[in-house]
Amino acid sequence: MVFFAVSFTGVSLSDQVHQTPANMYKNPNETATLRCLHTISSYNRFLWYKQSQGGQLQLLGYMWGSRPTLEANVSATLDGNADENKNCTLTIEKLQQDSSAVYFCAASLHSVIYGSCSAQKPHHHI
Repeated sequence: MVFFAVSFTGVSLSDQVHQTPANMYKNPNETATLRCLHTISSYNRFLWYKQSQGGQLQLLGYMWGSRPTLEANVSATLDGNADENKNCTLTIEKLQQDSSAVYFCAASLHSVIYGSCSAQKPHHHI
């Protein structure tokens, strides 16, 4: 059995980043879908992370506007939009034992003029 458990911890602006579901339990070879939404008018990017049981943090990919980018060797898909009040969805198909981890999203502003700042709503544990 693969275990998804989501717990949220506070970070600056975290009340404006919403990640669902709060908990998820799945069997091997099933599909997991995680959603993130933010209410920060100027932010335009979501970043998705996986934290293994050993504590190592891995960037899975990011959504900038409606353009998804996954890191190399990541078996997942990103869909949706990173603008205010839009959903960004991380889908992991064919779950395996190593899929069990904490997953979380972070919303950020990415601009050549302003640089980058972020707010996150951690954690999803798979």
